[in-house]
Amino acid sequence: MELLERIGSVAVPIVVALYAVLYIGIEQMYAIFGVNPQQVGVDQSVLLGRMTSTVVLLLLVAIPLIGVLVGAGWLINKITGGAAGRLVQGIRKRPWIAAALAALWCGATYWGVFLLFGNLDLFVMVVVAVGLGVLAFLIPFRVLRRKPVGRAGTKVIVGGLTGVGLGFLLILGLVAGALDVQSTGQSNELLNAVGFQDQWAVLKNAEDDKPLYDGRWMMLLGESDGTYVLYDCDKLETLRRPMETTNLGTIELDPEREKGFTCGGLVK
Repeated sequence: MELLERIGSVAVPIVVALYAVLYIGIEQMYAIFGVNPQQVGVDQSVLLGRMTSTVVLLLLVAIPLIGVLVGAGWLINKITGGAAGRLVQGIRKRPWIAAALAALWCGATYWGVFLLFGNLDLFVMVVVAVGLGVLAFLIPFRVLRRKPVGRAGTKVIVGGLTGVGLGFLLILGLVAGALDVQSTGQSNELLNAVGFQDQWAVLKNAEDDKPLYDGRWMMLLGESDGTYVLYDCDKLETLRRPMETTNLGTIELDPEREKGFTCGGLVK
Protein backbone atom coordinates (compact mmCIF):
# COMPACT_ATOMS: atom_id res chain seq x y z
CA MET A 1 0.00 0.00 0.00
CA GLU A 2 2.84 2.38 0.79
CA LEU A 3 4.31 1.76 -2.66
CA LEU A 4 0.94 2.46 -4.33
CA GLU A 5 0.59 5.67 -2.34
CA ARG A 6 4.05 6.80 -3.44
CA ILE A 7 3.26 6.04 -7.09
CA GLY A 8 -0.14 7.73 -6.85
CA SER A 9 1.33 10.88 -5.32
CA VAL A 10 3.38 11.33 -8.49
CA ALA A 11 1.19 9.78 -11.19
CA VAL A 12 -2.18 11.34 -10.29
CA PRO A 13 -1.06 15.01 -10.64
CA ILE A 14 0.62 14.20 -13.96
CA VAL A 15 -2.49 12.49 -15.37
CA VAL A 16 -4.89 15.21 -14.14
CA ALA A 17 -2.78 18.04 -15.58
CA LEU A 18 -2.25 16.17 -18.85
CA TYR A 19 -5.97 15.50 -19.14
CA ALA A 20 -6.79 19.19 -18.64
CA VAL A 21 -4.23 20.42 -21.18
CA LEU A 22 -5.38 17.95 -23.85
CA TYR A 23 -8.64 19.93 -24.12
CA ILE A 24 -6.60 22.89 -25.35
CA GLY A 25 -4.88 20.58 -27.82
CA ILE A 26 -8.19 19.45 -29.33
CA GLU A 27 -9.22 23.10 -29.79
CA GLN A 28 -5.90 24.01 -31.40
CA MET A 29 -6.14 21.00 -33.72
CA TYR A 30 -9.54 21.99 -35.13
CA ALA A 31 -8.56 25.67 -35.23
CA ILE A 32 -6.20 24.78 -38.09
CA PHE A 33 -9.34 24.19 -40.18
CA GLY A 34 -11.05 27.36 -38.93
CA VAL A 35 -13.61 25.61 -36.70
CA ASN A 36 -13.97 24.73 -33.03
CA PRO A 37 -14.74 21.27 -31.58
CA GLN A 38 -18.41 22.12 -30.98
CA GLN A 39 -18.93 22.98 -34.66
CA VAL A 40 -17.87 19.47 -35.71
CA GLY A 41 -20.00 17.74 -33.08
CA VAL A 42 -17.28 17.22 -30.47
CA ASP A 43 -19.17 18.17 -27.29
CA GLN A 44 -18.05 17.71 -23.69
CA SER A 45 -19.07 14.04 -23.53
CA VAL A 46 -17.19 13.23 -26.75
CA LEU A 47 -14.17 15.17 -25.52
CA LEU A 48 -14.26 13.23 -22.27
CA GLY A 49 -14.17 9.92 -24.14
CA ARG A 50 -11.42 11.05 -26.51
CA MET A 51 -9.18 12.45 -23.80
CA THR A 52 -9.72 9.44 -21.55
CA SER A 53 -8.70 7.07 -24.34
CA THR A 54 -5.65 9.23 -25.08
CA VAL A 55 -4.56 9.19 -21.43
CA VAL A 56 -5.04 5.40 -21.30
CA LEU A 57 -2.88 4.94 -24.41
CA LEU A 58 -0.21 7.20 -22.93
CA LEU A 59 -0.27 5.16 -19.73
CA LEU A 60 0.14 1.95 -21.74
CA VAL A 61 3.28 3.46 -23.26
CA ALA A 62 4.54 5.03 -20.02
CA ILE A 63 4.22 1.97 -17.75
CA PRO A 64 6.66 -0.31 -19.64
CA LEU A 65 8.96 2.67 -20.24
CA ILE A 66 9.09 3.37 -16.50
CA GLY A 67 9.67 -0.33 -15.89
CA VAL A 68 12.65 -0.30 -18.27
CA LEU A 69 14.09 2.79 -16.56
CA VAL A 70 13.69 1.20 -13.11
CA GLY A 71 15.34 -1.97 -14.37
CA ALA A 72 18.21 0.03 -15.87
CA GLY A 73 18.64 1.88 -12.57
CA TRP A 74 18.70 -1.40 -10.65
CA LEU A 75 21.31 -2.82 -13.07
CA ILE A 76 23.51 0.27 -12.79
CA ASN A 77 23.29 0.09 -9.00
CA LYS A 78 24.35 -3.59 -9.08
CA ILE A 79 27.23 -2.89 -11.46
CA THR A 80 28.51 -0.04 -9.29
CA GLY A 81 28.20 -2.11 -6.11
CA GLY A 82 25.49 0.08 -4.63
CA ALA A 83 27.34 3.35 -5.25
CA ALA A 84 24.61 4.68 -7.56
CA GLY A 85 21.93 4.03 -4.92
CA ARG A 86 23.98 5.74 -2.23
CA LEU A 87 24.51 8.72 -4.54
CA VAL A 88 20.77 9.08 -5.14
CA GLN A 89 20.01 8.81 -1.42
CA GLY A 90 22.70 11.38 -0.70
CA ILE A 91 21.16 13.82 -3.17
CA ARG A 92 17.70 13.31 -1.66
CA LYS A 93 19.04 14.09 1.81
CA ARG A 94 20.58 17.38 0.68
CA PRO A 95 17.68 19.86 0.45
CA TRP A 96 19.39 22.39 -1.80
CA ILE A 97 20.40 19.79 -4.39
CA ALA A 98 16.96 18.14 -4.43
CA ALA A 99 15.24 21.54 -4.61
CA ALA A 100 17.54 22.65 -7.44
CA LEU A 101 16.86 19.52 -9.51
CA ALA A 102 13.10 19.86 -9.00
CA ALA A 103 13.28 23.57 -9.89
CA LEU A 104 15.21 22.93 -13.10
CA TRP A 105 12.78 20.16 -14.06
CA CYS A 106 9.79 22.48 -13.52
CA GLY A 107 11.46 25.18 -15.61
CA ALA A 108 12.04 22.66 -18.40
CA THR A 109 8.34 21.71 -18.44
CA TYR A 110 7.59 25.16 -19.91
CA TRP A 111 9.42 24.27 -23.13
CA GLY A 112 6.21 23.11 -24.77
CA VAL A 113 4.53 26.42 -23.90
CA PHE A 114 7.46 28.40 -25.30
CA LEU A 115 7.46 26.39 -28.53
CA LEU A 116 3.70 26.80 -28.97
CA PHE A 117 3.49 30.54 -28.38
CA GLY A 118 6.98 31.64 -29.39
CA ASN A 119 9.85 30.89 -31.74
CA LEU A 120 12.95 30.43 -29.59
CA ASP A 121 16.20 28.64 -30.40
CA LEU A 122 17.65 25.93 -28.17
CA PHE A 123 20.12 28.18 -26.33
CA VAL A 124 17.46 30.74 -25.42
CA MET A 125 15.11 27.94 -24.36
CA VAL A 126 17.73 26.49 -22.00
CA VAL A 127 18.51 29.90 -20.52
CA VAL A 128 14.82 30.69 -20.00
CA ALA A 129 14.08 27.26 -18.49
CA VAL A 130 17.05 27.45 -16.08
CA GLY A 131 16.30 31.07 -15.17
CA LEU A 132 12.61 30.34 -14.59
CA GLY A 133 13.41 27.32 -12.44
CA VAL A 134 15.94 29.18 -10.28
CA LEU A 135 13.92 32.38 -9.87
CA ALA A 136 10.44 30.89 -9.43
CA PHE A 137 10.90 27.44 -7.88
CA LEU A 138 14.26 27.02 -6.13
CA ILE A 139 13.60 28.88 -2.85
CA PRO A 140 9.95 27.70 -2.50
CA PHE A 141 10.99 24.06 -3.02
CA ARG A 142 13.84 24.44 -0.49
CA VAL A 143 11.39 25.86 2.06
CA LEU A 144 8.85 23.10 1.37
CA ARG A 145 11.42 20.38 2.03
CA ARG A 146 11.64 21.30 5.71
CA LYS A 147 8.57 19.22 6.59
CA PRO A 148 7.02 15.98 5.25
CA VAL A 149 3.84 17.79 4.16
CA GLY A 150 5.99 20.26 2.23
CA ARG A 151 7.84 17.46 0.47
CA ALA A 152 4.48 15.92 -0.49
CA GLY A 153 3.38 19.31 -1.83
CA THR A 154 6.55 19.52 -3.89
CA LYS A 155 5.72 16.15 -5.49
CA VAL A 156 2.25 17.39 -6.41
CA ILE A 157 3.61 20.61 -7.95
CA VAL A 158 6.36 18.83 -9.88
CA GLY A 159 3.91 16.14 -11.06
CA GLY A 160 1.32 18.71 -12.14
CA LEU A 161 3.85 20.78 -14.08
CA THR A 162 5.24 17.62 -15.67
CA GLY A 163 1.74 16.78 -16.91
CA VAL A 164 1.32 20.31 -18.24
CA GLY A 165 4.67 20.13 -20.03
CA LEU A 166 3.84 16.78 -21.61
CA GLY A 167 0.42 18.13 -22.55
CA PHE A 168 1.87 21.08 -24.43
CA LEU A 169 4.29 18.80 -26.25
CA LEU A 170 1.25 16.75 -27.31
CA ILE A 171 -0.46 19.96 -28.44
CA LEU A 172 2.52 20.69 -30.68
CA GLY A 173 2.17 17.19 -32.11
CA LEU A 174 -1.56 17.65 -32.70
CA VAL A 175 -1.06 21.02 -34.41
CA ALA A 176 1.72 19.60 -36.60
CA GLY A 177 -0.48 16.62 -37.48
CA ALA A 178 -3.42 18.87 -38.39
CA LEU A 179 -1.14 20.95 -40.62
CA ASP A 180 -0.03 17.72 -42.33
CA VAL A 181 -3.66 16.76 -42.91
CA GLN A 182 -4.31 20.20 -44.37
CA SER A 183 -1.42 19.85 -46.81
CA THR A 184 -1.33 16.10 -47.55
CA GLY A 185 -4.84 14.86 -46.70
CA GLN A 186 -3.49 12.17 -44.36
CA SER A 187 -3.61 11.99 -40.58
CA ASN A 188 -1.05 10.36 -38.31
CA GLU A 189 -1.38 7.96 -35.37
CA LEU A 190 -1.48 10.75 -32.79
CA LEU A 191 -4.51 12.36 -34.45
CA ASN A 192 -6.20 8.97 -34.69
CA ALA A 193 -5.53 8.43 -30.97
CA VAL A 194 -7.49 11.56 -30.03
CA GLY A 195 -10.37 10.58 -32.32
CA PHE A 196 -9.76 12.82 -35.33
CA GLN A 197 -12.02 11.78 -38.24
CA ASP A 198 -9.92 10.85 -41.27
CA GLN A 199 -13.10 10.09 -43.20
CA TRP A 200 -13.71 11.06 -46.83
CA ALA A 201 -16.88 11.04 -48.89
CA VAL A 202 -18.30 12.01 -52.27
CA LEU A 203 -21.21 14.39 -51.71
CA LYS A 204 -24.47 14.22 -53.64
CA ASN A 205 -27.44 16.52 -53.95
CA ALA A 206 -30.33 15.16 -51.87
CA GLU A 207 -32.94 16.17 -54.49
CA ASP A 208 -31.54 14.49 -57.61
CA ASP A 209 -28.63 12.43 -56.17
CA LYS A 210 -26.17 14.14 -58.51
CA PRO A 211 -22.55 14.49 -57.36
CA LEU A 212 -21.55 17.85 -55.89
CA TYR A 213 -18.22 19.63 -56.30
CA ASP A 214 -17.52 17.71 -59.54
CA GLY A 215 -17.61 14.42 -57.61
CA ARG A 216 -14.40 15.24 -55.74
CA TRP A 217 -13.57 13.58 -52.41
CA MET A 218 -14.26 15.78 -49.40
CA MET A 219 -12.99 15.22 -45.87
CA LEU A 220 -15.82 15.00 -43.34
CA LEU A 221 -14.54 16.79 -40.23
CA GLY A 222 -17.83 16.26 -38.41
CA GLU A 223 -21.45 17.31 -38.16
CA SER A 224 -23.45 19.43 -35.76
CA ASP A 225 -26.81 21.24 -35.69
CA GLY A 226 -27.87 19.74 -39.01
CA THR A 227 -24.69 20.82 -40.82
CA TYR A 228 -21.78 18.88 -42.29
CA VAL A 229 -18.35 20.45 -41.79
CA LEU A 230 -16.10 19.48 -44.71
CA TYR A 231 -12.54 20.09 -45.81
CA ASP A 232 -11.91 20.51 -49.53
CA CYS A 233 -8.40 19.15 -50.03
CA ASP A 234 -8.28 20.31 -53.65
CA LYS A 235 -9.13 23.95 -52.85
CA LEU A 236 -7.73 24.06 -49.29
CA GLU A 237 -11.08 25.30 -47.94
CA THR A 238 -13.33 24.38 -45.03
CA LEU A 239 -16.99 24.23 -46.07
CA ARG A 240 -20.37 23.79 -44.39
CA ARG A 241 -23.39 22.18 -46.01
CA PRO A 242 -26.89 21.49 -44.62
CA MET A 243 -27.43 17.79 -43.98
CA GLU A 244 -30.98 17.91 -45.33
CA THR A 245 -29.78 18.88 -48.82
CA THR A 246 -26.69 16.66 -48.84
CA ASN A 247 -26.25 12.90 -49.20
CA LEU A 248 -23.01 11.11 -48.47
CA GLY A 249 -22.15 8.89 -51.39
CA THR A 250 -19.07 6.70 -51.34
CA ILE A 251 -17.40 6.85 -47.91
CA GLU A 252 -13.80 5.86 -47.22
CA LEU A 253 -11.88 5.85 -43.94
CA ASP A 254 -8.17 6.68 -43.89
CA PRO A 255 -7.68 6.46 -47.67
CA GLU A 256 -4.37 5.50 -49.19
CA ARG A 257 -2.59 8.28 -51.10
CA GLU A 258 -0.06 7.96 -53.83
CA LYS A 259 3.51 8.86 -52.89
CA GLY A 260 4.12 12.61 -52.91
CA PHE A 261 0.42 13.56 -52.91
CA THR A 262 -0.37 17.06 -51.67
CA CYS A 263 -3.58 19.04 -51.36
CA GLY A 264 -4.30 22.23 -53.28
CA GLY A 265 -4.27 20.77 -56.78
CA LEU A 266 -7.02 23.11 -58.02
CA VAL A 267 -5.42 26.11 -56.35
CA LYS A 268 -2.16 25.49 -58.20
